[in-house]
Amino acid sequence: MNVRSWPAIVFCGLAVLVAPLALVAGDGFVGEAEGRLGQLEEKFTGLAGAMAGDKQTYRPGEGVRSTSEVLLHVASANYFVARAFGTNPPEGLDVRGLEKSTTDAGEIKSALVKSFAHLRGAIGKLSVDEADSAMKLFGQDTTKRGAVSMALNHLSEHLGQSIAYARVNGVTPPWNE
Repeated sequence: MNVRSWPAIVFCGLAVLVAPLALVAGDGFVGEAEGRLGQLEEKFTGLAGAMAGDKQTYRPGEGVRSTSEVLLHVASANYFVARAFGTNPPEGLDVRGLEKSTTDAGEIKSALVKSFAHLRGAIGKLSVDEADSAMKLFGQDTTKRGAVSMALNHLSEHLGQSIAYARVNGVTPPWNE
């Protein structure tokens, strides 16, 4: 064995020993999910502010959600997924009626911020041991880790939709300016 390979061997050995500790400390799966949620929140709240006024009522076609309805659907879904992890929405919040509750950009931004904090808190409570525990979400068998992945995918799909709505309305997403 070459003397130059010892540092690599030691590094790999330490990585194997330290990696499980990182998962327990909130890095890894939970940390990555929280980080992605933060990115999504920043983009959704930026779009909510950029799409103020009559742009909130933009609807690409009959029977399709308006800008405000998409953004509030995202907030509602955040509460719904958190509930699936055992974290109920705040008392008195009408999660089902949230989608059509307002077209005010400031109120929508506030609803998004609160919902992302709520979902982040629910995900942050997941332990490494329970992340792979079985559950059902939307009638599908999955794990809590799988449910987080589904939630992030759902949010990403609606982010793309919201970006398209912005662009059609002549609005450049704030992070692209």
